[in-house]
Formats: sequence, structure tokens, C-alpha cells
Amino acid sequence: MRVFPLITAVAVTLVLYLAIMERDALLGFAGVMADELQEQSDTDTPEAPRVRVLAQRSVAQPVATTVVLRGRTEAMRQVEIRSETSGLIVSDPLRRGASVQAGDRLCEVAPGVRKAALDEAQARMTEAEINFRAASGLSESGFATDVRLANARAALQSAQAGVDRAVEEMARLVMHAPFDAILETDTAELGSLLQPGALCATLIQLDPIKLVGYATEAQVDRLEQDAPAGARLASGREVMGTVSFIARSADAQTRTFRVDVTIPNPDGRIRDGQSADIIVQAQDQTGHLLPSSALTLNDTGELGLRLVDDAGLVSFAPAQILRDSAEGIWLAGLPDEIGAVTVGQEFTREGARVHVTWDDNPQGQQ
Repeated sequence: MRVFPLITAVAVTLVLYLAIMERDALLGFAGVMADELQEQSDTDTPEAPRVRVLAQRSVAQPVATTVVLRGRTEAMRQVEIRSETSGLIVSDPLRRGASVQAGDRLCEVAPGVRKAALDEAQARMTEAEINFRAASGLSESGFATDVRLANARAALQSAQAGVDRAVEEMARLVMHAPFDAILETDTAELGSLLQPGALCATLIQLDPIKLVGYATEAQVDRLEQDAPAGARLASGREVMGTVSFIARSADAQTRTFRVDVTIPNPDGRIRDGQSADIIVQAQDQTGHLLPSSALTLNDTGELGLRLVDDAGLVSFAPAQILRDSAEGIWLAGLPDEIGAVTVGQEFTREGARVHVTWDDNPQGQQ
């Protein structure tokens, strides 16, 4: 019966000895055992399966982008020829649609008493010249004062002014075409009375012709002077030209900027006021050609791509759409070299690791 107390005393003595005398060794042994148990626990826990995705490597390429504008055709020149004097028309009218050359006569007004006024002015000019020569001769001989010579010179200059006015009034009798053009209206009818400011004819010049469109604030910075441009008219005809004008000031009502495109029109078949869809080549940018299905949204609603590296780590990059094409969609705002997740991007998120299969021959690319 006394054996059990003895065994208990020995055990307690051994424990106290280890706890006091061999404490460091005991703690080291306990730590090693704990590490082994932790490693065994980690080894026994199975790794979560990774999502499988299909990805495509892409290198940025130059992209020729375009800006599409809605507009209309507009004559290069349009002018109303109006009378500067009054009188009856004595010229036969030219009918609308007729082609005229620069300098051609359009309307002629009857001279009336203007010819007599010119003859009178020339006669006074002759008289003033004689008086001035006489006064000059007397002044050189000392028989005329400087005042008389000055009066004669003034009379001569006044007579010259009268002749100039009469000649100018005669020149206003005939109205000429200022440039090669087409008559948009008939010229004034024979026998009609014109007053100053009355319409003689309306001229338009259609070669070359302008295409007028309006660019938004987001589009105008991408346009350049002399950039190639094309258009499809409402009739289906396609034309080519260059940008000749980009407005520096926006329209106060629409906040858009006027853009003019000049195109040749030698046959005059393009008329003023036709509707047109205008395509202007914008500044070149670099972008990635990817399937449109690769686009996704992040948690904040931003449009972009899920990117993945060789280790399978997923990240998100916002992207800007440049233009669409038959082969895919061109995106900008991305690094020069990317690995874009094209299938499975909706089943993963930033920071996750996935199992990547690389698409070495994506559809629509060589």
C-alpha cells in the first residue's frame, strides 16, 4: 500500500527537476513538437482549386482612328449682286442655272443723263487746265499773285474730282460677275427699274464645295488641319477631301465646333445643302485589338479588362474604347504589353490566382 505514495513522490520530484533544472531544454523540445504539428496540419489542408481562364497576350499597335460628324454641303462662295445706282435695265436677262465667268456682264442700267454729266465734267476739266497754265505763267513772270495761282490749282483739282465722280458713276451702270459661278436666280429683267441696293442676281460657286459638320468638345481635340476626310451624301455618293477649317470658338447654343472639309466638285453635281455623313481621320493612337467580350466592370462600375501575369495573378486595368472593327475592339489607356483574360473574367477578381491557358492564335489576328 506504501508503493503508490512513493511512486507519486518520485514523479513529482522528476517533474520539478525538469521544470527547474532543465527548463530551456524542455521548452525547446515543446517548440519543435509544435512546429512539427503545425507543418503536418498545413500539409494535410488541401489547396483551394483555381479558376481556369483563357487569356490573350497583346502588344500595343498604332491605330488610325476616325471622327464621325453629321453635316451638310455648302457652297464655297455665295454672293448677291446688288445695284449701286438707279435706272432702267437695258440688258437681256440671264436665266438661273447659267454658268458665268469672272468679268461677265450680268445687268446693265441705262446711262440717262450720266453721259452728259461726264461730258460737262470733262469740259470743266479742260477749262481748269487752261486757267492753271495761264496762272502759272503769270506767276513765273511776276504778274500774278500766289493767291491767284492757288485758286487756279484748286479749281483744277475740283474739276478732276468731278470727272472722277462722273466716270465712277458710269462704271456703276454695268454689274459684272466677280468670279466664276453659277446663277442661282435670274438676272434683273429687261425694262425693270433698279434702285440702289436692288438685287441684280445671286451667284454661287460650287467648285470646290464645302462639307460643314459640327464636332463635340470631346472630338475637336482629335482633329487636325489638312487631315484627310471623306463623306457619304444622302444620294449615296462618296467623296474625299481635306479639313480646311476648325473653329476656335464653340457655338453658344450647342457647344459644338464648326469643321469645314473642302472637296473638289468639277462637274457641279454636288449641290448646296445636301445632307452628309462626314468621316475625318483623327490623330493616330496606340491601342490593343481584343474581343469586345473581354470588357468587364470592376466593383466601382469602371469599364476595363481583367489582366493576368504568368504566375496567374489577376489585376484590373481601366480601358478607353477607340473604335470598333470586324476583328474586335480597339482599346487605349493600357500598358504596352498585357495579358488580357478573354474567357472567365467574370468568375475572378483582383488579387486572385487563376489557372491560365494562353490563346496563341486569337480569332481575327495573325
